Amino acid sequence: MMKIKRALLSVSDKAGIVEFAKALHSLGVELVSTGGTMKVIKEAGIPVTYVSEVTGFPEIMDGRVKTLNPYIHGGILAIRDNPAHQAAMAEHHITGIDLVAVNLYPFRQTVAKPDVTLQDAVENIDIGGPAMIRAAAKNFHYVTVVVNPERYEAVIAQLKAGGEVAFDNRMALAQEAFSHTAAYDAYISRYLSGQLGQGLFPQTLHMVYEKAQDLRYGENPHQAAAFYREQYYTGPGVANAKQLNGKELSFNNIVDVEAAYALAAEFAEPAAAIIKHTNPCGTGIGATLAEAYSKAYQADPLSAYGGIIALNREVDQETARQISELFAEAVIAPAFSQEALDILTKKKNVRLLAAALPQPDSSRLDVKSVAGGILSQQTDMTTAPQADMKVITKRQPTAAEWEQLLFAWKVVKHVKSNAIVVANDNKTLGVGAGQMNRVGAAGIALAQAGDQAKGAVLASDAFFPFGDTVKAAGEAGITAIIQPGGSVHDEDSIKVADELGIAMVFTGMRHFKH
Repeated sequence: MMKIKRALLSVSDKAGIVEFAKALHSLGVELVSTGGTMKVIKEAGIPVTYVSEVTGFPEIMDGRVKTLNPYIHGGILAIRDNPAHQAAMAEHHITGIDLVAVNLYPFRQTVAKPDVTLQDAVENIDIGGPAMIRAAAKNFHYVTVVVNPERYEAVIAQLKAGGEVAFDNRMALAQEAFSHTAAYDAYISRYLSGQLGQGLFPQTLHMVYEKAQDLRYGENPHQAAAFYREQYYTGPGVANAKQLNGKELSFNNIVDVEAAYALAAEFAEPAAAIIKHTNPCGTGIGATLAEAYSKAYQADPLSAYGGIIALNREVDQETARQISELFAEAVIAPAFSQEALDILTKKKNVRLLAAALPQPDSSRLDVKSVAGGILSQQTDMTTAPQADMKVITKRQPTAAEWEQLLFAWKVVKHVKSNAIVVANDNKTLGVGAGQMNRVGAAGIALAQAGDQAKGAVLASDAFFPFGDTVKAAGEAGITAIIQPGGSVHDEDSIKVADELGIAMVFTGMRHFKH
């Protein structure tokens, strides 16, 4: 039986430590502690031994050296049923330490401060703490290690029930401890990489995520899946969404919700985006959210069925009433009025998510996996400003055409390549997504727009390799086109546009989305 007789408590996060110490003392456990932790325990009237009394050596070098001592690490690391280890303990008068409760200097919180200095950061790199945690975790066959204050209550409950922490629980606590120190080192490595100017792409990339939930399955029922959230991430977006109604989110739901919200966040005006398989089947902006949603839905009512809806304003009663007429998998918005919730929660399965809108963040990474590795890039959060765009045809766009071109350009950025968007009246009329050639994508978008293409605009995520797409657009009645330009055959496209009286704008920036 691995009875806990002696515990070492040394924590930066002192939440619950007094209660934990009091409970251990009531169970007859001898307590050993360091500096600040010992002070709060002692002030609570709980008997505790100062670590220097154990080591016979004072804390030195501003506390850098206090627990790095054989009387501490020998007590933690000794194999209890190894005669040689027991003999060494007896010879050197080392007493076993059966429980180690340690959490580390607040390095991550320190470097998050805007005025932090390198010296401040370095002083918050814990050495003795990780050493004790790793020693206790390595020796989990005999020692209980606790790094998370949320575990104190369960540990005490087990000690009261059976006098020991069960082996499987000690192993689980050890695993959590190694994850804790691994994440700690990852944050230090990331910070120092930044100090060395390695930016987003250091020589070794450490990414720290914690499981938010197991998912029923992945893209298909035969694929296992889970959702991991970036550890300590408190920013806007889907990862911190609050689910207000509906079934558990699926793998595909989360992917589509992310795509939908990113598109809705592109607009300063009230906007709505309806997504299927990460592509927008309808996008609209309006004077009100209800108008924006109506436009998005009318763009493609057939595809909207079973889609994901994203809105960039609090959902009001009228918008909710319209949404309730459609079967939707999920709705995400910054907030929902009580009237909107009263309407939408009548459908028990529709997932309602409230989350702050995503914001442009140049430090955010877009990661894709390949066999044996990952690809990492900055997330495409940039859109070319109108001032950087060039009209390269004889005819200039009208003010109304410019408005629609800029709208379509924001949408096409979120469509899988090859991507074409036809738009007018601040709504999409046709979307051609993920085609193997650009003419095919244009054909789909123009066919979907039908007669509404007359007087509308067309956006392309990348340049036209030939003039054939421009010709197809002109034949359908498109009056203005926006595209990146940069093809060796740009002159062919410009010539066709001039012949058809189409105004064409080059952005100088493409938006491939694979």
